[in-house]
Amino acid sequence: MDYGDVFNSVDAVEYYVGSARQWAYYHRHALGFDLVGYAGPETGVRDRVSYLMKQGNVKMMFTSFLNYNSPIADHVKYHGDGVRDISMKVDNLGDTIDFIKQKGVAKYDQPRKIKTGNGTLNVATLRSYGETLHTLNDYSEYENNLPPGFQEVDQKGKPSGLKKIDHIVGNVEDKMMDPWVDYYVKGLGFEQLISFDDKDISTEYSSLRSKVVHYGNRRIIFPINEPAIGLKKSQIQEYLDYYNSPGVQHIAIETDNIIKTVEDLASRGVEFLTTPHVYYETLPERVGKIDEKLEDLERLNILVDRDDDGYLLQIFTKPVGDRPTFFYEIIQRKGATSFGKGNFKELFKSIEIEQAKRGNL
Repeated sequence: MDYGDVFNSVDAVEYYVGSARQWAYYHRHALGFDLVGYAGPETGVRDRVSYLMKQGNVKMMFTSFLNYNSPIADHVKYHGDGVRDISMKVDNLGDTIDFIKQKGVAKYDQPRKIKTGNGTLNVATLRSYGETLHTLNDYSEYENNLPPGFQEVDQKGKPSGLKKIDHIVGNVEDKMMDPWVDYYVKGLGFEQLISFDDKDISTEYSSLRSKVVHYGNRRIIFPINEPAIGLKKSQIQEYLDYYNSPGVQHIAIETDNIIKTVEDLASRGVEFLTTPHVYYETLPERVGKIDEKLEDLERLNILVDRDDDGYLLQIFTKPVGDRPTFFYEIIQRKGATSFGKGNFKELFKSIEIEQAKRGNL
């Protein structure tokens, strides 16, 4: 049977955190997200609180626990603040589950129906690396913009130009990258897009290997990293040590004007990795003609890379939480379809400076 496209798009990213209210505050006031929904005791949800945020097509949910015997509390104690669930929209959950069952690779919980006054939400949950989940949401019988248990909130943020998720990156253990690539390719019908080895992504001290899987002509893109042996500890191994398992390393969010977006975010307190002056001295000969002024890119520490289709601009935040684990990437694509391979070495050097400050290099 030809099932066609069984996955539509990334729906929302849910984080388990120690203080959902503070994460929501940061994303509203620093990143410019609107607070659009709330769930908690006031809405009939007894064991947790959740804040639903939106900017452009990006939806994020921050969830925290209300008592210490909660599995959410266990998750936060073990991993720190981080991504728990990358949900995906599906048009027909039955067809999607049949497709996954036919592949015989992916593990999933039995589909369930959540009946509400706004119709029925059909959901199922897939397991991925570490304790990361993919909840599959079928909205065909559901008539509300908010998940069950949420009430509407209208607290506007000041938009920063973030418009959609470009890709979501996972870190896994050494020698586990290929099995997880196979999981997505053989189990869920993804395709491998590109791969990088430790010759592509390395410095004097550390390196990693990475492969990128995608679905539906890049509608969903999941790069997967694993550490490679270097003279010192790689940033991937540092992540695994602090998160205590595989997990989501960063989310890349696309903007149409990275200079304005980064200026806005920096003015609101978002901290970015820095780039040495020498990077910009050689930039014109490496990437050729670009529209942006070199002095603006250097002032804001924005990186540039070119491929056969065009060029991209990107920058990475410092870790958002207390542990050196999860961070964001801001990206603007001007034709480029790659992931900034030419910037990996400079990015690693910047991360290693921060690792050294923590005594973990």
